[in-house]
Amino acid sequence: MAAGSVIQYSGHKYFRHRLALSILSGKSVRIDKIRSEDKDPGLRDFEVSLLRLLEKVTNGTVIEISATGTAILLKPGIIAGGSLIHDCPLSRSVGYFLEPIIMLAPFAKRPVQLTLRGITTDDNDFSADLMRTVTLPHLQLFGISDGLELRIKKRGAPPGGGGEVQLLCPIVKQVKTLNFVEPGKIKRIRGIAHAVRVNPQFSNRMIEAARSILNRYIPDIYIYSDVYKGEESGKSPGYALSLLAESTTSALFCSEATSKPGVAPEDIALQATRALLSEISKGGCIDQKHQSLVLLLMVLGSEDVGRCRMSQPTPRTIQFLRDVRDFFGTSFQIVSIEDPTNPNSADLLYSCYGTGHVNANRDLA
Repeated sequence: MAAGSVIQYSGHKYFRHRLALSILSGKSVRIDKIRSEDKDPGLRDFEVSLLRLLEKVTNGTVIEISATGTAILLKPGIIAGGSLIHDCPLSRSVGYFLEPIIMLAPFAKRPVQLTLRGITTDDNDFSADLMRTVTLPHLQLFGISDGLELRIKKRGAPPGGGGEVQLLCPIVKQVKTLNFVEPGKIKRIRGIAHAVRVNPQFSNRMIEAARSILNRYIPDIYIYSDVYKGEESGKSPGYALSLLAESTTSALFCSEATSKPGVAPEDIALQATRALLSEISKGGCIDQKHQSLVLLLMVLGSEDVGRCRMSQPTPRTIQFLRDVRDFFGTSFQIVSIEDPTNPNSADLLYSCYGTGHVNANRDLA
């Protein structure tokens, strides 16, 4: 995979986490054959926009794109952080851009204040709600908490967008070692139903439908109805339901469903609810959507053995572990767990020795 000090990959998949790993490890990465067989070859507008955003967040990063757009070379600089504004294209939501930034932001030179404008909720990526209620609490497991916040200033549904979110992320010298092996029992379910530029009753209809299933399992359910009016509601109509379940040991599981033309709000709510129950049934302490973020922070942890119990790895997580080995030389030990309380459990224990990654950028400030 590595030729000299440049690590090489082919294809457009896993584009974001490879760029983030490159910047964190300080190793150059070359990605070629990006949709080379496609009718419309090369980088898409959202990928180019992500490269522009990484250029803003860092200082001294050199990005070279081939004439056809099917190959890029990234030579990483330092993560500068600071106050930034970025307009995201309407082909992907702000969640697509926030995910790699959240991996980099704690190791910046100055605390990050990033304002992103565009679509806040769509089917492809995390919505701003899940980022705020689930992704950021995962950073708190590693001691990144003071002043960590995501504000949803305006909502923006596809296709018109018009939303705005602001990420505030503090910097740390080093992340803590994680030891999270008790999944606990689900103690509460929370949710946010939002409807913009449609009948506000839609969010109440989603809440009723979600409760009709969830009430069978647990009494502590609170789904918040979030209504944005006028300018703050973006340019297009839409509605969505985001759910999260929290266990006694603070393990979080999440799901969401967004509006589709001709689909009733009740069906959207049932889709989100079933997805949440399915996620909980997979077990572990971290839900599948957040496996790679947690594994990355375990690799960057202090020089000690970090352990975390998770469900089976997704294909994305498997590739992420291979890429982490290329960039940091760290491999995970993954063993199955014998759980006497749940003999059907397929949970695995992931453990690795942290690289002791110290935020050198911070010392320069």
